[in-house]
Parts: sequence; C-alpha cells; structure tokens
Amino acid sequence: MPESRSRYYEAMIDKDTFGVVWELVPGRGATEREQEALIASAGQAARGAKIHAITITDNAGGNPAISAEMLGVEVNKLGIEPLVHFSCKDKSRNQLEAMLHGMEREGVRNLLILTGDYNYTGYAGPGAPVFDLDATQLIGMIREMNEGLAYSVRGRTMRLAPSHFVSGAVVSPFKATEAETMGQYYKLKKKLDAGADFIVTQVGYDARKFQEVLLVMKQLGYGDVPVIGNVYVLARGAARLMNRNGLPGCVVTDELMAKLDEEAGAEDKGKGARLDRAAKMYAMMKGMGFAGVHIGGHGIKYEDVEYIIDKGEELSANWQACVAEFNYPQPDGWYYYEADPETGLNTESPVDRTVDRPGTPLSYRGFRLLHNTIFEEKGLLHKPMGTFSRWVDGSWFEHAFTRLEHIGKEISNECMHCGDCALGDIAYMCPFSQCPKGQRNGPCGGSYEGWCEVYPNEKQCIYVRAYNRLKHFGEEESLVAYQVPPIDHTLRATSSWTNFFMGRDHTAKRLGIEPPAKKESEDK
Repeated sequence: MPESRSRYYEAMIDKDTFGVVWELVPGRGATEREQEALIASAGQAARGAKIHAITITDNAGGNPAISAEMLGVEVNKLGIEPLVHFSCKDKSRNQLEAMLHGMEREGVRNLLILTGDYNYTGYAGPGAPVFDLDATQLIGMIREMNEGLAYSVRGRTMRLAPSHFVSGAVVSPFKATEAETMGQYYKLKKKLDAGADFIVTQVGYDARKFQEVLLVMKQLGYGDVPVIGNVYVLARGAARLMNRNGLPGCVVTDELMAKLDEEAGAEDKGKGARLDRAAKMYAMMKGMGFAGVHIGGHGIKYEDVEYIIDKGEELSANWQACVAEFNYPQPDGWYYYEADPETGLNTESPVDRTVDRPGTPLSYRGFRLLHNTIFEEKGLLHKPMGTFSRWVDGSWFEHAFTRLEHIGKEISNECMHCGDCALGDIAYMCPFSQCPKGQRNGPCGGSYEGWCEVYPNEKQCIYVRAYNRLKHFGEEESLVAYQVPPIDHTLRATSSWTNFFMGRDHTAKRLGIEPPAKKESEDK
C-alpha cells in the first residue's frame, strides 16, 4: 500500500471502526432518473456521515450503463469517497491503464476489482466480451502502478510517478461443490499475492460460509487483510432471480425463498422483515470479525441504510443469537471446515479432502503422457524436440508445422491459436476457447453447482473439471502454485511448441528456458 491511504481504507483497518459502504446501481443513460437518484443518494450519505464510501457498479449484469469511473469523480466532489467497481469484461489492458491514470488524476482511489458479468445486451446486440486481463493480473498491474510503473521507450526503462490506489477483490464462498469452493479459495490467494488490499464477499445467506472466508484468510496468512461482508437487502423479486441462478454467484436457496414468500403477506409486503434481516447480518458480521459491510439492494433508500446500521449496532452485542437465522446451506453443500454444533458455525479443523479421489478421463491421461514425454526436461523426446524447434524456427517449414500443430490442438482442445499456450496450467484445457471469460488464474464467481455461468446445465466450469482431474493424482494444489501472466498477443498464430522451446512463451519464462541465441552467447 502507498503511504497516502483513502479514508475508506483507513476505516477498514481501524480496529475501532466498522466500515460501511453503500452500493448504488446507476443504470443506462447520462441524465436519466437512475443517475440523478444516485447523486442525490450519495449527497444524503455524505451529509449523514454514517457511511464511509459509495460503491458504484460497472455495467451490472452485463448491461451497458453510465461509466462508474466518471460517476466516481462526481461522487468524490460531494464529500464522500467512491468505491468504483472496476471490471475486466469490457476493456483491453491499455484501456484499463488509461482509466486508472484518469482516476488517479481525479483523486478516485478506491477500486473493487472484478472479473465482471458476461455481456448479454448492448447496442445492436450483446457487446463483445474482452477479458484481456483477469482480476489477479489487473490487481498486479495496479500494484506496479502504485510502485511507479516501469515501461520501455527505445530500449530505455522509464518510470511513472507512483499512483495511490486501494484495490479490493471479491471471493464467492457460496458454492455447492468442493471443486468450485477450492477454485474460489485458490484464486483468492492469487489475488492476495498479487496485492489485493481488502476482500469483499459475494451475496449469500449462510453464516458458516461467511465465517469460512475469515478462517481461510487466516489460514492463507492474510488474517490482517480487511474482509468486508456483503449485506444484500433481499426483496422478493431479486430473490426469485437469484433462486433460479439469474444473478450468477448470488445464492438464495428454496428454503429462504419460501421464507420471503411468507413475509410478503405482511402489510408492508415484507419490507420490515428484510431490513431486520439485513440488520442481523450486520450484527453477525461485526461480531464475527469482519472489518465492515457492503450494503446493497434494489430500491433501498438512505434512511433504510441508516436503520440497518443503527439496528445492527444495537444487535451486535448479542450477535451469536443471529447466527441461527442464517442457516441456508445449499443442498449437499460442501464446507472447508468441520461444523461446530455448539455455535452453528465452523471449527478451525479443515475437512479431510483426501478421502475422495475423482475419476479422470482417458484423454487427460494421454495429455499427461504427451506433456511428460516432450515438455518435461527428463522426457524422452524433450531434447530431440528442442533441436527440431531450433531448426523449424524461421525455416521454410515453420508455417506448415504451425498449421499441423494448430489442427491437432483445435481437434483436441478447440485451440484458438494464441501461441502462448496455457494448457499445462489448467489440466490440459484451454481457458481461451473453453472458458467464455478466458480466465487463466482461476474461476470467475459465476458458476453454479459446477456449471459455467454462461452455459448452465450444458458445460461444466473448466476449473471444476481441472480440479477433479488433478485431484485424482493428488496434484490439485498446482492450480494455485503460480500466477499465470496475461497472454502475449505478439505470439498469436505462431507455434506454441516452438515458442516454448525457444524461450518465448510464459511457461518457458517461468521455467527459465532462454532463447538459444542468448544461451549460446552466454556460453561463449
């Protein structure tokens, strides 16, 4: 973290302060009712002085909306800090950097880094998803900017003035299966290693899962990083959407849905019950040890947020009594820690993950054999393939060999010819072709019961498949062993095999494989 901290971040790390952020959704347009309402609400929050930041969503639900970055500048002028949702779905790495420079200049420093929802609408049809960087890579770029970003100009290294961003990340613990849950925690560690300053949970209503995040943070060695609990004021309409997986990553079980249906029969149509539920979540999270809460919900007013804060503070002295009201596990849901029947939460003892070893397809075994024979240093064909690659590189046969390689990988893995292959990073599955968001460092938060967010009940998340493949051999921890860098687009449509042996792709660089010319020069 840079020395110049935001007031919001200071509130999160202050042990005597419980940080509160209120989420507002601006909607499409420049001067429509939604934008005017957002600015008015932010003004109320600034005057009320009970909220530490206003958080602004970025094209929520994959729908076009006014720029969160631009609104953040306007909110900042009202006397309350913005927390801008900054997602990877719509911008290339150059555009992400450009927006960061603009926000630094305007003093907008708080960012919540997200993968982002897949695009479903847009002008003349859905917008093209970008996902040039993933959340871990973007957090890493922001860390480098805070240190003074280095770049090359005509062979000279230049360095920019340090920026002053505070970057948060999201974790989605509300997953039904072991593979999904572990994928989230593996990626959480990568985000923390990359430099995330705080963590926000996804939407859910399972007390054990909320506490699980705190225990995992401690186990990962990041117990001092602030964790913010998501308190979503759950109206019946939004609940129905979440219950049918209409808002990926947000979980409302059938039991909770039935409770909301019952509450809707009240004279106020359930508003009092949902505000009280949010206040109890506030109290529970404060008691558990969260650094603050992220309050959201469709149609809530500033006075509703004040009620949640005041009621939550009142209940926090006896927060344990609230735990039983958030017992909404997913059917056959998996937990990282053993249950504590006395508290209704978790013990600090992880469950035994070694008892189950999933089966693995024959094709995966074939890929392992091919990889070990050719790309491992002790492999039978490793040296011959290195010699062949040096001969092919730049020769008359290079194009033909590249086409043959591409055809084989297209048949086996729907290869999109990026030239910077990540098959070895994800149990021999291509994140560029088989993940709609192109995630190279772990799953997004949108999977449900193992299914991909974009293709529910059709395609499993590739990280679920990868975890199960690797666990068969006891190698699932390889998914968190290192950070995979962004794709090197200069290698597109070239041979990834040759790029590996010639020291050009990300795997070769990670393993210290140097280009032959450089190595020969050093040997002399």
